Amino acid sequence: MHSILARILAAIVAVAALTVSTPPAQAAPAAYFVMTDYSREEFVLQLTNPAQIQHARDLLSGTTTEQPHVHGRIVKRMAPYNPRWSYHLNPETISFFDYAIEVCDATIPYVEEHLDEAGGAFLPGLHWCDWSSRLVRELRP
Repeated sequence: MHSILARILAAIVAVAALTVSTPPAQAAPAAYFVMTDYSREEFVLQLTNPAQIQHARDLLSGTTTEQPHVHGRIVKRMAPYNPRWSYHLNPETISFFDYAIEVCDATIPYVEEHLDEAGGAFLPGLHWCDWSSRLVRELRP
């Protein structure tokens, strides 16, 4: 019994040593893209997922036309990179789509005008999927 406990303790110490000595992964740098919709208003997205960043760049370059529309979860506060609007999309939730259900569709200004209602019957769960959204350019520093 004592040798089993000693082995378990040694394994725990070894795992703890690995986690302490392993440096944290470097976060990918954020990229910023401008989208528009039928309203012709512009809205800035912050993307942090490398695959989503590449997909956005592929859309802009014409390499792909698949999944051209933007989906994400609304955060009800202004972001420094998107000062025109009092909301932004949580970068960790942004994805692209071809088709989506109607309940999450709204234009950029309509979301702004009805932001206090978002999360209830309007845009349940704060999911926003503007059917007419499309990227127009990447913002470079």
